[in-house]
Amino acid sequence: MMTKPLRFFLTFVLLGLLIASPTPKAFAQDDTQIRITQVDNSKFPNVTVYVSVTNSAGEPVGVDPASIQISENGEVMQPVDIRGGGEGDAKPLTTMLVIDISGSMDKNGKLDAAKEAAKTYVTQMRAGDQAGLITFDTQTYYVQPVTTDTVALINAIDGLATGGDTSMFDALIEAEKALEGIEGRKAIIVLADGLDNHSKSTAEDVINQIGPSGLTISTIGFGDSSTSAQAGLDEPTLKTLAEKSGGLYSFAADSAALTALYEQYGRTLQSEYAITYVSPSMLRDGVNRNLTVSLSTVGVSTDANYNPGGVLPEVAQSSWPLFGLILGGLLILLLIPIVISRGRDLFGGMKGGFKRKGRIKLAQSASTGRKPNIKIK
Repeated sequence: MMTKPLRFFLTFVLLGLLIASPTPKAFAQDDTQIRITQVDNSKFPNVTVYVSVTNSAGEPVGVDPASIQISENGEVMQPVDIRGGGEGDAKPLTTMLVIDISGSMDKNGKLDAAKEAAKTYVTQMRAGDQAGLITFDTQTYYVQPVTTDTVALINAIDGLATGGDTSMFDALIEAEKALEGIEGRKAIIVLADGLDNHSKSTAEDVINQIGPSGLTISTIGFGDSSTSAQAGLDEPTLKTLAEKSGGLYSFAADSAALTALYEQYGRTLQSEYAITYVSPSMLRDGVNRNLTVSLSTVGVSTDANYNPGGVLPEVAQSSWPLFGLILGGLLILLLIPIVISRGRDLFGGMKGGFKRKGRIKLAQSASTGRKPNIKIK
């Protein structure tokens, strides 16, 4: 028969084992996060929403695409096309790599680390993906236009050298302009190791410039590996740029961490879902639409706005006859003053012709005293 001390001891051991046991895997998705990274309305009323699903560490999380629900102005949309999630039918990705080459990047091998990390990103591009390269110090340099040629990109990266001060905002404005005419998913990844002290543009200008292109800016702060502090790095601005554009921010303290971040950003971008639906409000009326994207399986959601654009309201198909009638009436009103003016001039000329009479002019020579000649005009 078991004694009371022994029973007490065994109960204590069992309780200790239960407390020390790991959390069941069923709760692993509690930290799932969802973000709207881009809204492409270039083919409106078809709207493509790019959605990123990650855990708290920024690593992509695979979900059933059917569990992603999109609502526009509170109305649930029925997708007409769903792609991505790391599958083979994912839409191509265009990335503009923006790299700081200011003088501080020459210290502690930071530029070499940036080169290796950027080349790692390029080598993991999929078929159809493309990238370009912009660098900045006191000026902005468009080193390599957007291309699918990984060899050209790697050669461009290898040729980088450091310069003077930092003008990151100006470089980001140029990066946005370079991506304006490109369709599909677009992203900027910028690496900086210091404060912007030379730009004519501001962080607000960079966000406002994004406009309908809808790209994202992910930022990386690269610290000095010889110190524990992130001295001279404007982390608040880098975080703001990422948050307001739907991107990510991370800090890297050394070469290994920097390469790991570029790899992670690449995986995250390539694992996004592209969901296309037809907007129920089919006119480009210039009015903001509210988007809500949620995951039904874990109960998380996120909101965003997009604007279909349109300087003047579009005319619905059924209203074209009325629109043509109104336009014709306006044209007639414009022509009436011209017709009246022309008629008045014509009538006035004819009236003047009827009143015209011959005039008699008398000319007499004072020296000869002859009778005047009579001339009729």
